[in-house]
This record gives sequence, C-alpha cells and structure tokens, in this order.
Amino acid sequence: MSKTVLVADDEPNIVISLEFLMKREGHRVLVARNGIEALETIRRERPDLVLLDVMMPGKSGYEVCQAVRADEALAGVKILMLSAKGRDTDVAQGLGLGADAYVTKPFSTRELAARVKAMLG
Repeated sequence: MSKTVLVADDEPNIVISLEFLMKREGHRVLVARNGIEALETIRRERPDLVLLDVMMPGKSGYEVCQAVRADEALAGVKILMLSAKGRDTDVAQGLGLGADAYVTKPFSTRELAARVKAMLG
C-alpha cells in the first residue's frame, strides 16, 4: 500500500530529487515550497511522512514541526527533518521539537530511502 509523503523544501533541485526518489519507492508525493504551504498541506492532506527542510521562507521547519506536534489531530504524521545545519545543537533542537528523525544535507539517497522505508514500516 502506497504511503503519502510531503516534500517541504524551497530548493527546486532538492524537491525534484526527493520527489523522484519517493515516487520511485512507490509513494504518493505532495510538494510544499515554504513553511506556510507545508503546514496547510499537512493539515489538509495528513501525509504519512513529511520530509521537512529546516530553513524555508514563511515558517521554518522548526516552526512547522512545533505546530504539527501541538495539534493532536496530526499525531500520526511522521517528520524527518532535512537540513544543511548539522551541528549537534541543530539536531537536538529538531528532535526536541518532536521530529522523528534528522538527516543532514548533503545526504545519500540510498540511506534516505532506507530511513523512509523504516519510518513508514
């Protein structure tokens, strides 16, 4: 059964790459290009997983994650944060706000696909 994955990133090349990868893995893919659009899409579509960039216009990935975790109706949505910010404090902040996983850019598509597969069980 295919799962729905939201790719939330403002970098067109990353969106194209992630969209291709997730479709190849058999998932239905939605795209949001800023934090506000990401939150609206999450509330409307209830994706199984969000690949969430940290640095986006409108709202940051941290703000989106915090808003999703504050909404009980969205408790089942898994969040995998993607960021070029790879310091321990950045990772700790993402996980502390409720992200299920945190992957730093650049990332291996094979490793990311494996992580997504594990998260969607």
